[in-house]
Amino acid sequence: MELTPGQQRLLFVVVVIALAGLGVYLITGARHGATAAPAPSPTVTSPATGGPSASASAYVPPATVPPASPPATTAGGANIYEWLPFSQADLTAAATTTLAFATDYATWSYTETKAAYGAKLAGVATAQEVATLQYDQYGTAGVVGQMTKDKQVSTGSGTIESISSFGASPTSITFSVSIAQKLVSTTGTTTSTPTYAITAVSTGTTWQVDNIQLSTAGNQ
Repeated sequence: MELTPGQQRLLFVVVVIALAGLGVYLITGARHGATAAPAPSPTVTSPATGGPSASASAYVPPATVPPASPPATTAGGANIYEWLPFSQADLTAAATTTLAFATDYATWSYTETKAAYGAKLAGVATAQEVATLQYDQYGTAGVVGQMTKDKQVSTGSGTIESISSFGASPTSITFSVSIAQKLVSTTGTTTSTPTYAITAVSTGTTWQVDNIQLSTAGNQ
């Protein structure tokens, strides 16, 4: 039976509310599942752009994602995942990949090569995104020179704050992620917690990040 405009609007509201509930669950689980460790603060255009750094701090493991909870249902008993382009397992997998990427993105050292940085990201990001981030980190001689001169070492880990958006064909989920960063160098230590929009896409068998950008900036 075709829904009336009023019924369609009601259904939309239910979906939005249910999705918000998923976001709250994910946020709570992520915050209780791990403690964000300090990491170096990369610049808006590159995790290595300008900024002090120095002695290395301990590598920060990615925050954990809570185990999947029972399927979320509406008051009428309908499974909200029937209305979304991803399953509950997809959501958990995408969140896990996103948090692992956040740690790898913000964790680097002046002793690390371009190839090593790319290899680390290759497991959680698309080839195109890896190439973009390698260029941001090592594509400018001045940036690399400053990293080496100041012996910059960056560490960081992420916390998912919410789901910003999602899409289909391919299935994608964009998370709002705060990355706690600590940058140590011979000139001092700085810390910050910028918020990024990180988009993970489904390849059919796994999830990979294909875009990261500061919440108030363009694509990175």
